[in-house]
Amino acid sequence: MEFDGKVVLVTGASRGIGAAIARAFAAQGAGVAVNYLSRHEAAGQVALACRQAGGDGVALQADVTVPAQAQALVARTLDAFGRLDVLVNNAFAPYSFDPERRATFGDVGWPDYLRQFEGAVGAAFQMCRAALPHLRTHARGAIVNIVTDLVEDPVVPYHDYGTGKAALVGFSRQLAAELGPQGVRVNCVAPGLVHPTEGSAATRASFREALMAATPLRRLARPEDVAGPVVFLASAASSFMTGQVLFVDGGRVMR
Repeated sequence: MEFDGKVVLVTGASRGIGAAIARAFAAQGAGVAVNYLSRHEAAGQVALACRQAGGDGVALQADVTVPAQAQALVARTLDAFGRLDVLVNNAFAPYSFDPERRATFGDVGWPDYLRQFEGAVGAAFQMCRAALPHLRTHARGAIVNIVTDLVEDPVVPYHDYGTGKAALVGFSRQLAAELGPQGVRVNCVAPGLVHPTEGSAATRASFREALMAATPLRRLARPEDVAGPVVFLASAASSFMTGQVLFVDGGRVMR
C-alpha cells in the first residue's frame, strides 16, 4: 500500500472531514496520529477505525493553536510511531454555516476575524513549525492544508471564515516556495459545502438543494470525497505538485 511504514498527523480528526482523512490514510497502510481538542471518545473511535482499516492509529489531544501543545503533539507522534511523513492541517475555529443567519459585514467584529485567522493560519503555523524538522528528514515530506472553495467564489459571504481560509492559501504558497528545494511539498484542498458534518448542520435543506442544482455533479461533498484528494496530494502520484489549491466541490468552481 502507498503509505506502508509512513506516518500521518491529522489535526481536528475526531469527526467529519478530519476523521475521514485519518481513515483513508490508514486504509493505505499509514500510522495515523488522530489529533483532537476535546472529543476524547470520538477520537478514540477514529483511532480504532484506523487500526481496523489496515493501518495504525492513536488519539492525541492538543490545542494546535498553542505553541507548546503543537510541539508536544509532534513529539508524542514521534514517540508513538518513530517518524513523521505527512501533516494535514484540518483543525479550524468553530463555525456554523448558515446562509440565512450569517453575520453581514457590518455585524462582524475584528475579533471574529482574528479568531478565524488563529484557527486557520495560526494553527497551521504552529504545526508546521513543530513538524518541519521531521518532515525534512526524508526529503519527501508533505503538508496538506484544508481550505474552502469560498476563497475562489464566495457564494455565501462568510466574511471572517472565508478571509481566514484565503490567508491560509497565501501562507501555504509562501511555504511551498521556500520548502520545495528541501523536498517538502505544501498544497491545499478546497472543499465546497460538506454534508453531513457538524458545521453544515445549520444549513437548511432548501439551500443545500439550490447548491446541488448549481453543481455540475448535482450533489454535495461527503467527508470521504475530501479524503481522497488529500491522500493524493500527500502521495507519490502528486510528487511534482506544490503550492496548488485543489477544488473538491463537484465542479461548482472550475479553474
